[in-house]
Amino acid sequence: MKKLVFILTIIMTLTLSQQTVAQKTIVDVAVGNEDFSTLVAALSAADLVSALQGDGPFTVFAPTNAAFAKIDSKTLNSLLEKKNQKSLANILTYHVIPGRLVASDVVAALKKGNGTVKLNALNGQVLTVMEKDGKIWLKDQSENYSEIVATDVMASNGVIHVIDTVVMPK
Repeated sequence: MKKLVFILTIIMTLTLSQQTVAQKTIVDVAVGNEDFSTLVAALSAADLVSALQGDGPFTVFAPTNAAFAKIDSKTLNSLLEKKNQKSLANILTYHVIPGRLVASDVVAALKKGNGTVKLNALNGQVLTVMEKDGKIWLKDQSENYSEIVATDVMASNGVIHVIDTVVMPK
């Protein structure tokens, strides 16, 4: 009986914690994770915070701080300046797909597309998702790759998939 109560307690705790996460927007989830602090700063600089707090749904391929660190610091600092807001917004909206695509949707699309699927990003450009070496990758317009390192971080207005490199539009 004690074992049953313990198991039920764990199930209820996990269910309630998942509901709490699902009530947060994509921006709230990013703000709550210190590994997305550069992304949050960039969203703010590009004036995209309110857009990603909207109803959505959105699929966001979210670069970590380490992903942003791969960009030359002078270039990154320049992008965060007010005068480059449009360029930064173009880069960030390249990471956002309209609709909610969970990992199982992406895997199904990859099977249907023989290992490749093209997605239309919010900035109007195409982002390619592909399977390579048993991993799932994004390929940007310049043929650069970013590995999807974590999937299905759920939010009330979409889903976040974590990537290890910032993808760049043309």
